[in-house]
Amino acid sequence: MKKILISIKKEYVDRIISGEKKYEFRTRVAKNDINKLIIYCTLPTKKVVAEVEILGIIELPKEEMWDLTREHAGITKENFMDYFSRNKNAFAYKLGKVTVYEHEFELKHYGITHAPQSFVYI
Repeated sequence: MKKILISIKKEYVDRIISGEKKYEFRTRVAKNDINKLIIYCTLPTKKVVAEVEILGIIELPKEEMWDLTREHAGITKENFMDYFSRNKNAFAYKLGKVTVYEHEFELKHYGITHAPQSFVYI
């Protein structure tokens, strides 16, 4: 199994760490089998702060995805629909155990020079 590093806004990172957000929504997902997300927290943190188990990947029409995930989406319906406005289907990583790193890492620790727009395999 592999890991991917993804960029996530600080407000959503905080919700993942607190357990409020149990799904990470994406317009596309990794094609290879992956079992963990490495979380790069965007501005103002700009560090790799945690990793989280992936319990599964869901693909559904966006309205069905919202109905399934809304209780633990960690995002408003308006922001969810805006994010998927150009997509018929929505993807979600179902999140499991979160491990917050004792020490945050720079991207260069992973051999990466800039934050990925979508994701990068680790």
